[in-house]
Amino acid sequence: MTGMFITFEGPEGAGKSTNVYYLTNRLQEVGYSVVVTREPGGTELSEKIRELLLDPSFKKMANDTELLLVFAARAEHLKQVIIPAIEEGKVVICDRFTDATYAYQGGGRGIDINKIALLERMVQGTVRPDLTLLFDLPAAVGLSRVKRNRGSLDRFEQEDLQFFGAVREAYWQRAEKYPDIFRIIDASQTIEKVQLQMDACFIEIWERLNVG
Repeated sequence: MTGMFITFEGPEGAGKSTNVYYLTNRLQEVGYSVVVTREPGGTELSEKIRELLLDPSFKKMANDTELLLVFAARAEHLKQVIIPAIEEGKVVICDRFTDATYAYQGGGRGIDINKIALLERMVQGTVRPDLTLLFDLPAAVGLSRVKRNRGSLDRFEQEDLQFFGAVREAYWQRAEKYPDIFRIIDASQTIEKVQLQMDACFIEIWERLNVG
């Protein structure tokens, strides 16, 4: 079977995690071997870096430190998990990847995207997602869901509405720049309607895998 790299993107409260497992189950039902992972994270070392990035006690972390930690975790993740799985013909589904860096560190933090692009080329080489599902919803709705459904908030979840508005705008810029890769999921709808959109994505993925 042909391998494929699928990423899920979107802000807090968009319902990515629920739908990662929905798509995973659909693909496994038709016989595909699926590796589910996340960023930052996915390996023992990368998960340790994730803990640092999300820890609210590091609220004043320098933006460049944050960016470098994200790519350090990604370098390990790619080498240990993502690239080997794709080479073995598996479908890799990753909860966030480099588009999140452009959105959160580029849009939210205001880091020059040329810095991000330089690190992207250095760490990833030619590795890019085959398909990216962007779960989109108004920033205020996402923050409301987070505050309602979660206990203590991590370092990013504690950011304000302006930050998440900038994140959303950066995601849309990425989607407009790469329309062949991005599929927009209206995450403001009910779970049933969101999963109808996911079913359409599943059909596209199934067709592409079979053509491959």
